[in-house]
Amino acid sequence: MLNMTDIMETITMIQEENLDIRTITMGISLLDCCDSDIRRSCDKVYEKITRCAEKLVETGIFIEQKYGIPIINKRISVTPVSILAGVSGGDPVEYALTLDRAAKATGVNFIGGYSALVQKGFAPGDRELIRSIPRALAETELVCSSVNVGSTRAGINMDAVALMGHAVRETAELTADKQCLGAAKLVVFCNAVEDNPFMAGAFHGTGEADCVINVGVSGPGVVRAALAKAGSDCNLNEVAEIIKRTAFKITRMGQLVGTEASQILGVPFGIVDLSLAPTPAVGDSVAYILEEIGLEQCGACGTTAALAMLNDAVKKGGVMASSNVGGLSGAFIPVSEDAGMIAAAEAGSLSIEKLEAMTAVCSVGLDMIVVPGDTPADVISGLIADEAAIGMINSKTTAVRVIPAIGKAEGETLEFGGLLGSGPVMSISRKSPSVMIQRGGRIPAPIQSLKN
Repeated sequence: MLNMTDIMETITMIQEENLDIRTITMGISLLDCCDSDIRRSCDKVYEKITRCAEKLVETGIFIEQKYGIPIINKRISVTPVSILAGVSGGDPVEYALTLDRAAKATGVNFIGGYSALVQKGFAPGDRELIRSIPRALAETELVCSSVNVGSTRAGINMDAVALMGHAVRETAELTADKQCLGAAKLVVFCNAVEDNPFMAGAFHGTGEADCVINVGVSGPGVVRAALAKAGSDCNLNEVAEIIKRTAFKITRMGQLVGTEASQILGVPFGIVDLSLAPTPAVGDSVAYILEEIGLEQCGACGTTAALAMLNDAVKKGGVMASSNVGGLSGAFIPVSEDAGMIAAAEAGSLSIEKLEAMTAVCSVGLDMIVVPGDTPADVISGLIADEAAIGMINSKTTAVRVIPAIGKAEGETLEFGGLLGSGPVMSISRKSPSVMIQRGGRIPAPIQSLKN
């Protein structure tokens, strides 16, 4: 039951604390679009996406107006395109161009799924797609790409890690005239989930239904405001309880929007992903939550512990609010998209090494980190391998979205604008891991029966 207090509290969250539905994402299976002729396959892909998502944007706007809830993005995710490329052969970039055209026709913000899952090896189409990623992201506007290089069950495919180091760097080079934006639309995963509604890592898993609606909710400003109101006298048990209750309220809003969109569009409701995904807006910052808990600045000793508590409390609150909680759900720490993270990095409080430690307890990984433009591909591969190892050993999703700022050095800034914000160019170790990377092969999966 709703009362006036609940209604007024929600209005305040939306108007003053940056509460929003970050995205409604329609997941579409393209398995029935496979064809030995790539042109026929592309025609099928375009027809299915435009048919299924024809009213997605319209529905999002209707719900937004009906309930007064901001829905920032409307997006599409599709089956990993490497599967289609493995059947059709040909240049995979043809699929990227088709996805871009379909995304523009439906009016969505982004389309994800120019992806490959290679944690245990390369199937037909995988290598070709990975090698085509730089061109695909340079020649399209709305396409996002991801590659899963490792998992707890399979280990880490180091041949794929080596390829991705070169892919990240080449993508940045090909989009250097656009602030290296292509690299901001490329994610390298370990333990990727099949129902993630957030870009740039979203793809529609092969275990999913033919078409589903997933919702991503975000409200770091709401959590920070709740802690600020509670004051500094609360102990950490009470802090965790405040976060949990706030996450519950936020998730209920996502459940409402997802259910409504599902009914209007006539497709199943997939999941609500409650992720504290920040923006450059004042107050809408995960770093500020950590500082509200009691840190002088994000990056100080104690940051990892505070983030662990935040992530856990968010998930507990979300699970109580909906039986459809999924995706990544927790706290994101993208540097360029978070005003507090940017400030901490510029002040020298937050380093890549500290961020790597934080990724062991948050929902994603090294996200939207800008490194010097002359960073070698093997160093990027080493960074990917480190982050994949954290995910593999801890049975969690980790990711790397790193942007080599071509032509810029440490201390300068790369400006993206919009939700992507701006990123300070951060220092990274230049000691080379090239001999290890060039060995190739696979890092074996960890033993699962002796967890301690």
